[in-house]
Amino acid sequence: MEILYSTCVGILVTCGLFLILRARTFPVVLGLTMMSYAVNLFLFASGRLNSNQAAVLGQSAQYADPLPQALVLTAIVIGFAMTAFVVILSIRGRADLGNDHVDGIIPNKNKKSKRESR
Repeated sequence: MEILYSTCVGILVTCGLFLILRARTFPVVLGLTMMSYAVNLFLFASGRLNSNQAAVLGQSAQYADPLPQALVLTAIVIGFAMTAFVVILSIRGRADLGNDHVDGIIPNKNKKSKRESR
């Protein structure tokens, strides 16, 4: 079970980092979302992966640690709010700049420079 979780975290981090390095805003937003999912899985796995155990003390002899579950729940809410904020920023940047590139510049290889036109 731990190998499956660590593999999923690694794949999500790799895909998220790849998307963050793109030059457009929508893949950057998707990459940040994938990275937040990876962090959520990591936090959840940090509380030991146990099945059929109570999350509250006193219900059974063994119990699951409730702190990582609370951290993941909080991280999901904060991640959703930050994703909504970044989407609004990217929509505003597209409206102001006229393109969705991260740096605001469209690379155009067909355009001649001023020196070549002389």
